Amino acid sequence: MRLLHYKPMTEKTYPTPLLIVFALLNRYYIMDIQPDKSIIRNLLQQGFDIYTVDWAEPTRAQRFVGLDDYVNDYIGGAVDFIRKESGVDAISLQGYCMGGSLSVMYTALHPETVRNLIIQAAPIDFNVDAGLLNLWVRDIDVDKLVDTYGNVPGDLLNVGFMMRNPFDLMLDKYISLLEHASDRKFVEDFYRMEHWIYDNPSCAGEVFREFVKYGYQQNLLVKGKLKVGNERVNLKQITQPLLNIVAEKDDLVPPEMSIPLNDLVSSKDKTLFKHPSGHIGLSVSSRALLELWPKVGKWLAKRSTDQT
Repeated sequence: MRLLHYKPMTEKTYPTPLLIVFALLNRYYIMDIQPDKSIIRNLLQQGFDIYTVDWAEPTRAQRFVGLDDYVNDYIGGAVDFIRKESGVDAISLQGYCMGGSLSVMYTALHPETVRNLIIQAAPIDFNVDAGLLNLWVRDIDVDKLVDTYGNVPGDLLNVGFMMRNPFDLMLDKYISLLEHASDRKFVEDFYRMEHWIYDNPSCAGEVFREFVKYGYQQNLLVKGKLKVGNERVNLKQITQPLLNIVAEKDDLVPPEMSIPLNDLVSSKDKTLFKHPSGHIGLSVSSRALLELWPKVGKWLAKRSTDQT
C-alpha cells in the first residue's frame, strides 16, 4: 500500500486530519478522478487535511494476508503515521464500500485513535435480500475460488459487478457514447470512467475469503462474533460521532446493508445522509459534488476543530 497526502488548498486547515480508506477491489482515484468530479478536491477546498490509502496489487506471497493485516497493520499503520505527523491523538476516518467495513472494524478495535467516523455506502449488515450481488455471493464456494486462484483476479471480480445489470453496464453506455461522439468533454469523461472501471486490482486471497465468509455468508459483524486477529469486534465500542452516507439507488451495497450501523454503535452523535444516486454516483455525480459533499464538509468541520 501507499499512503498519499494531498497538498492543502486553503491557507488554514482543520487540525484533525482525514484518512480516506477505499475498497480493496477498485482503485482509490475514483475519489479524485478529475477536477470537476473530485470528492477530495471538494473537501480540500473546504479546508481539510487529507490522506488516502492506495492499495497495491497483491503479490503471490500476499495471498495469505487477511483481515488482521489490513485492519490492524495497514490501516493501523497509516493512522499511527498520520497521528505522529500531525501531532494529534486521533484522526477522522472515512471508509468507502469495503473500505468502510474495514474502517468500522478498525474503529471498534482502536477507538482511542479515531475522533470522527464516516462510512460511505459500506456493507455492515449482510443479512438482507436486496441486491443481486449480495444474493449471489452467499452461495459461492469461496474456498474453492481462493484455493484455485490464490489472489482473486480483478477481471473476474469485474465480471460479477457487470452481470448485476448487463444491459446498462455493458451495452447501453456504449450506445450513449456513440450518440455523444462529437462532444469532446463527454468522451473524455467517459474514457476516464471506463479506465477506472476496468482497472481492478486483484484481491489478496485470504482477506477475500474471510470477508465473504464472515460477512456475506455468516454476518458475524452485526452478531458481535467477528474476530480480527485475537480480538472480537464489538460495535458498541464505537462512541465517536458517526456519519453514515448511503446511496438510495445503490444496487451494489443497498442502503439496507449500511443503515443498521447507526443502531449498533454506542455513539450519541449519529447522522444519516441519504443521496439519490447509485454506488459510484456518490463520488462522481455533479449533484453529489454540489449538494452532498459540502454538507459532509460542514458536518465534519464542526467536529474537527479543537483537539483534546
